Amino acid sequence: MTADDTTPDADRTDDTGRWAAVRRDPPAAQAAPPLGGLLDDLPEQGRGAGSLYPPTEPARRNPFHGTTVHPVRGRAEADVGDVLAEPSAGSPPTPPLRTEAARPEPDIAGPAADDAPASAAPAAAPAAGRTEAAPQAPEADADTGAEPNVIPFRGAGQDRGAGPAGTRRPPEPSAAPPARLRAADATAPAAPGPSAPEPQGDSSTVNAHAAAPLPESDEPETAAPPPAVAPPAPAGPETPAAGRHAYSEAARTAVYRAIQDRRDVRVGFRADPVPDEVLTRVLSAAHQAPSVGFSQPWDFVVIHDEKLRASVQRLVQREREEYGRALPGARARAFSGLKVEAILDTPVNVVVTVDPTRGGRHTLGRHAQPQTAGYSAALAVENMWLAARAEGLGVGWVSFFAERDLARALDLPPHLEVVAYLCVGYVDEFPTEPELSLGGWAQRRPLSWAVHRDQYGRRGLPGEDPTSLLEETVSAIRPLNQRALGEARERQSRMTTPPGALGVLEDIAAQLAGLAGEAPPPLPEPAAVAVFAGDHGVHAQGVTPWPQEVTGQMVRNFLSGGAVVNAFANQVGAEVTVVDVGVVDDLPTVPGLLPRKIARGTADFTRGPAMSRTQVGYAIEAGIEVARDLVAAGNRCLVTGDMGIANTTPSAALVAAFTGREPAEVTGRGTGVDDAMHEHKIEVVRQALRANPVDPADPVGTLAALGGLEHAALTGFILGGAALRVPVVLDGVIAGAAALAAAAIAPESMSACVAGHRSSEPGHAAVLEHLELRPLVDLELRLGEGSGALLAVPLLQGAVRALREVATFDGAGVSERK
Repeated sequence: MTADDTTPDADRTDDTGRWAAVRRDPPAAQAAPPLGGLLDDLPEQGRGAGSLYPPTEPARRNPFHGTTVHPVRGRAEADVGDVLAEPSAGSPPTPPLRTEAARPEPDIAGPAADDAPASAAPAAAPAAGRTEAAPQAPEADADTGAEPNVIPFRGAGQDRGAGPAGTRRPPEPSAAPPARLRAADATAPAAPGPSAPEPQGDSSTVNAHAAAPLPESDEPETAAPPPAVAPPAPAGPETPAAGRHAYSEAARTAVYRAIQDRRDVRVGFRADPVPDEVLTRVLSAAHQAPSVGFSQPWDFVVIHDEKLRASVQRLVQREREEYGRALPGARARAFSGLKVEAILDTPVNVVVTVDPTRGGRHTLGRHAQPQTAGYSAALAVENMWLAARAEGLGVGWVSFFAERDLARALDLPPHLEVVAYLCVGYVDEFPTEPELSLGGWAQRRPLSWAVHRDQYGRRGLPGEDPTSLLEETVSAIRPLNQRALGEARERQSRMTTPPGALGVLEDIAAQLAGLAGEAPPPLPEPAAVAVFAGDHGVHAQGVTPWPQEVTGQMVRNFLSGGAVVNAFANQVGAEVTVVDVGVVDDLPTVPGLLPRKIARGTADFTRGPAMSRTQVGYAIEAGIEVARDLVAAGNRCLVTGDMGIANTTPSAALVAAFTGREPAEVTGRGTGVDDAMHEHKIEVVRQALRANPVDPADPVGTLAALGGLEHAALTGFILGGAALRVPVVLDGVIAGAAALAAAAIAPESMSACVAGHRSSEPGHAAVLEHLELRPLVDLELRLGEGSGALLAVPLLQGAVRALREVATFDGAGVSERK
């Protein structure tokens, strides 16, 4: 990243930003690539990294790394160098790894804190209906409190002191961040905008969940604002201008409460009709939505006709069945129990449409972004949803239909498009959390994951020092929960099996209990395998008989379901996600492919570093983001996969660098080379090590010199899974090389890792010995793709299921041995 990259310039229109290197058609007048940036003239076989000068940011030490006890070996590890900037001699000593996270998540640490309403002082209720108490932040369990930026499943905590969820601690001192991460001046949050006026008129007797008017009082508030979107503090006398137009505290609390309590409802609807005046108020609120160029491109089709609704339900059912057939096994089982619509359960349905042409040719703001018409209609949907919640109405969004099929069923004009099909009615109760979260289908992403400062990737909530995604992730990695670990061992001692009879599976079950913070732990399913793909410049040295274009061809094979990874994933019910972090070829935009291309391959590392440190940082962040996305989507087990012709050569170099082994000991035959090519491959690894003297205590520098983009992304994937406290099943030598880098960055990350199998590549045996990991499968595999790790997933699930389901001696009435 250059100085220009860190300077905002609203008038800059050239294509020299972060992703310039991966665009096929840069402007003709584009300037030369900046130092440390991405290569912009690929694909040329054997090229990839562009300029390899070190970054211009000042050197610093990683504040998260000190002398740390290794989670597996139990001995102290040496300080790890700065993982973000080039290390330099004479750097100040690094503070020890903190025992608390760098930044607590404000009020959104988990689903319960995010959505569950709590009691408050009773408000004055309308005569016609009962009311609900305003929500407040729940108390956190000191032992099982969730980590910042962690999506906890059940009890995923650690044995450590913790304050109540959502409390903020003063920032701890740390080394000064690099220039691009220094905090900008904090600005006060803007006051919330005005909301629709309160509806007038008599309340209906069926309006049981309508928000009650909050009493105006001089007494202190007894209920905290809703935890997910807490309102700003009331303006004090010292800042009259800032809060001059703010609503009263009671009014603001009501606005934020409606946002907090809004739910996508599918169950529990009642047959009571919605009074016309109530429905009109809700539609009026939708009609007040903002729109580009004040075009108001929406229409509302209100449907009471039961015959028409039945025909729509048939469309939805057909689409649901098709979707269910496409799901992997574990997901399909979970989906079978989900209700996706309430079309006939509700007294009225509302269809929101958009007219992309409304406002005419010169609609203000739509010239460059014609898609904003649809965005405007989505805002009308949100307004309707909030107003409905204030009226005590539940709303369920249905999207299981082909849009044109529904348009024909509703006899819509051809120029209108369906934005939303909404089921509206009164409900018995509103769920305390989103229904999909309650069912384990998905989890809410913390706010801090979505907030960037000035430029994408510069993290930090308002008022907090900005940080990087890597720093944020490393700070969340913790050792195993010793309480849960002990409880698992204690239960195993009482199970109706001889002591130690389940062998390594007992160790795995106890490890997963310590990782989850509860015993027994949740089942590690659904599982998802992420196949990170990239090309390598060392391919030009003739280390494999396979042409480089096979990387892109195999990615297409993964996406069409024709590879071994697909077959094994189908067998164990896992989801396959392919991540392009460095494939030379352009790949199709299809479901299942995540386009995260950092560069079009790496450079030939026999002539210099394979990548720049900046590229490695981007790739690590890509891996962390993939882990976050998969866990937020409901997956409870992550599996590593890889694809890249010639990637066993940089893997051997990384293993040699991190373990100190000789190249001949750790360089294997990869895709099946003959003796002559194998000897040549060993010599190429030696050349790379001579051309790139590395310090294994600087894992980012080592990855930049010797690794591939998929190695760096897998490193982030492992770190991300460890921070989220879900098990990460490692595949073969490529994943093993990445695990060495992850262990160098955060030794405790290995607490989340399970070696799925032992590859026949000699370098993998060196990895397992160095990290003291015991493989679950040893079948002489050397395919990659995540194949060996997938075979081990049922073993993890079986280990946990035994801990959960096997009876104890006292419970089963079985006598213990004497």
